[in-house]
Amino acid sequence: MPDMIRRYVRAVDAVNAAIGRFAMLLIFALMGILLWSSISKAFFMPANWTLEMAQFTMVAYYILGGPWSLQAGEHVRMDLLYGALSDRAKAWMDSFTVLFLIAYLALLFYGGLSSTAYALKYGERSYSSWAPYMAPIKIVACIGIFLMLLQAFALLFKDVAKLRGEEL
Repeated sequence: MPDMIRRYVRAVDAVNAAIGRFAMLLIFALMGILLWSSISKAFFMPANWTLEMAQFTMVAYYILGGPWSLQAGEHVRMDLLYGALSDRAKAWMDSFTVLFLIAYLALLFYGGLSSTAYALKYGERSYSSWAPYMAPIKIVACIGIFLMLLQAFALLFKDVAKLRGEEL
């Protein structure tokens, strides 16, 4: 494989691993938010921001952690036939199916950018009593989808290299 593709794969893997490790820590933020929610409901006036903040934190957790799980091969896979395939056949299968993932992520990213632009332009807010702005979580979602798209291309390059008898 060309040196530029090797550098691309290394860079994308490094960025997604670092962001994935950060995203892994968001579970502790989520626990803190939910703990405060329980304490405030039991002893104080219930906080109206905790439910949505927990949802936003969970979205950031799985959207930003997704590319790392894809890189590590920890995503869900239908193993009915795949497990019985040889490594070369798996590389063929993966290089074919990742094209569907790339197409899906490209459309999702396009829609996410459109939704984010709308949220920024019109100051979109949630329809709750807290009514937070929606743009920040939509920006995080677009970043996560973009990183997943970059990781999908890196996986495609790795599979093509494997088919050529190389390792990236």
